[in-house]
Amino acid sequence: MTPRILIIDDERSIREVFAVLLGDKGYQVETAGNGRRGLELAGPFAPDVVILDMNLPDISGLEVLAGLRQARPGPGIIIVTAFGTIRNAVEATKLGASAYLEKPVDNEELLLEIARILEVRSLRHEVEALRSELVSRYRFSAIVGTSARMNSVFQLMDKISRVDGTVLVTGESGTGKELVARAVHFAGPRKDGPFVVVNCGAVPGDLIESEFFGHVKGAFTDARSDKTGKFEQANGGTIFLDEVGELSQDAQVKLLRALGEREITRVGGTKTMPIDVRVIAATNKDLEAEVARGRFREDLYFRLAVLSIALPPLRDRTEDIPLLVDHFVRKYAAELGKNVVGLTPGALRCLALYAWPGNVRELENVIYEAMVMTESDQVPEAALPARLKLAGSAPGTDAPPGQGRPAPLREAVQNVAAAREKALILEALQQAGGNRTRAAGILGISRKTLFNKMTVLGIRWPE
Repeated sequence: MTPRILIIDDERSIREVFAVLLGDKGYQVETAGNGRRGLELAGPFAPDVVILDMNLPDISGLEVLAGLRQARPGPGIIIVTAFGTIRNAVEATKLGASAYLEKPVDNEELLLEIARILEVRSLRHEVEALRSELVSRYRFSAIVGTSARMNSVFQLMDKISRVDGTVLVTGESGTGKELVARAVHFAGPRKDGPFVVVNCGAVPGDLIESEFFGHVKGAFTDARSDKTGKFEQANGGTIFLDEVGELSQDAQVKLLRALGEREITRVGGTKTMPIDVRVIAATNKDLEAEVARGRFREDLYFRLAVLSIALPPLRDRTEDIPLLVDHFVRKYAAELGKNVVGLTPGALRCLALYAWPGNVRELENVIYEAMVMTESDQVPEAALPARLKLAGSAPGTDAPPGQGRPAPLREAVQNVAAAREKALILEALQQAGGNRTRAAGILGISRKTLFNKMTVLGIRWPE
């Protein structure tokens, strides 16, 4: 989009010279001969940059500047005047002027200031777009699940995101603890601040203090320069302490002190710095059991578990598997450039009968691997890893139809998942008035996938 520049100056010759200069550079230009006319034009024209004379015949340039700053986002403002004083420059800067030039204005200097302002605005728009994308990516609805267990988690996340307390997220590996932490951060009051991750299990014990709090040059042998710690980096935002249960006793003491005093000191330094961070910690361990065994400090546990979110393993919410499968199929179909729309009934049966020790992360990896291997529009059972196919055909338990009776629990899991998926499809068809294309849109799947699922589940509409 062509940048727009508004010139507000009572000297006609200056307006005309600037208009020609900027028009030749490809800018869209409007001009005004007084302050009130300039403010009238600013609304509908929505300039990116305003060139503003400080001395106008009706109202002062400072009044116009204040009026321009009420727009959101406000334009960059370049003050020009033949009566430049330090006092006016300071006052204009306080009110938000981007530059201050004295008449006669050097054309090259003016063009450089305009280019600088436009570059800053472009970078600001990029940052805002990225922030919006992050908020969208980590909103609650990005976490797939409609089971009763997950609905309870969503309700708890919603309440916790509205306050600023410390949170402990627990759950097995692969259940999505970091995704939940990010969703809470981006839904909360600190969403515009940083989200800083520390993998407590990946940092060597002798470096954890430097990782947390930073160090000064010369603090130890390899400290060749000052380093900013993670807590300092997270100031104004959230620090996510992943696998906090892996911290050594010594590291636990130092973390407890920082949380209690809300200030830190860099390793080798003497100056204390206040910190303003929200702490979200996560672990796949039973910290209460670790406290009982003397492996985790009780006072630190209670400091971290002010608010708690427990994530269920995938085996306890198997009715979510079809939704997760659809989500990952759509994701990787786009990424891999494949026309895969779903899984065959046999492949879905294997997924339903597997125990998923790696939880959602394992399911995602399985879908990705299977989609890489398949060349058809549906992932066949043959494309799945051997461990899943064995789970779906173990003698005497989950044997294929006609080769033994499935275990009651496995059969129940499969039936629940199919019933839930059928109910969701019927509900979407009801909302769409029977229109298959609209129903597919409601479900977030392709029309072809919907037809395939209706065939597999024996759905006829109307029923």
